Amino acid sequence: MHCKRTTGLALNLEHAYWTPPLSGGRAFELERRQIESIGLLPMVSLSDHDTIEASLQLREKLETVDAPISVEWTAPWGASKFHLGLHNLSASLARDIMSSLRACTATREDGKVREMIAELHSMPSVLIVFNHPVWNLYDLPENIFQFELDRFLVENGRFLHAFELNGLRRREENQRVADLAAKWNQVLVSGGDRHGCEPNANLNLTRAEDFEEFISEIRNERRSTVLFMPQYEEPMGLRLWQNFLDIIREYPNYPEGQRKWDERTYHPDHAGAVVPVYKLWPNGTPSLFRKLFGAALLMEHRHVRETMRGLIPGDRNQLFLASEHSTACAELSPAWYD
Repeated sequence: MHCKRTTGLALNLEHAYWTPPLSGGRAFELERRQIESIGLLPMVSLSDHDTIEASLQLREKLETVDAPISVEWTAPWGASKFHLGLHNLSASLARDIMSSLRACTATREDGKVREMIAELHSMPSVLIVFNHPVWNLYDLPENIFQFELDRFLVENGRFLHAFELNGLRRREENQRVADLAAKWNQVLVSGGDRHGCEPNANLNLTRAEDFEEFISEIRNERRSTVLFMPQYEEPMGLRLWQNFLDIIREYPNYPEGQRKWDERTYHPDHAGAVVPVYKLWPNGTPSLFRKLFGAALLMEHRHVRETMRGLIPGDRNQLFLASEHSTACAELSPAWYD
């Protein structure tokens, strides 16, 4: 009602979206620096939701020309949707693959989805990861979600190469993923859902010299070692709040049009064109948002953050991996890098 009253527009969350504060290049550099900080050589695969444009832009620069072309595909399945990380698409086929994925999504036919996953599996240099498999992202009744998940795995499990341990999901959920992987004899790999400025809270360790060799370790040798970084010990509520602050913070050194949250958040206008929301506010950002976000940004102050850290307990329980293919490491140890 407030949106309708102030802008004349009904809130349309189905077609609204926001983009993270970090460009593909900045996100790549953030992940690269974290890996180098522990004395390892970095391999980074970035995947946007249902688009490969950031990957293609990375490959236009000499320093990231070898970056894999990857995407997180929202695959419809029955009453649900599941997210699949598709890593290392062929440069010559990537745009055609994306066209096929979009067509498959539009049809919402389980048979077409199964054929698409099987086709991707037939490409030996592509890695298919089932991202956050037990997250009921679309808030279905639990029995319906579990039914669709089981059916998806029965019909597509043989084409999937790994399940994701997600660095921005709680340990209880990651434990359920580990148990599910053991049930389906699957490999576990690292993944993030990092939409703010925190680097991924887990990494894959490998002796592979390039990304295709790493994919072969997962697909053919069926082995994986996941390292959880120190930030995973931080209280999850505090980390999610920090992600929110990263999203609403202003970045004055960024290019014009990318500095403020309302320049990176999009909504249909009166004509149906999707535009940055600041264009929908002729009198500037509503005072309600300015007050709420101003109060939220108090968390940027060190003393407030330390107080909140003391009030929100962390989750330090270990993951128990029953899978014979995967190992999870909770702390750094030089012995792993012999």
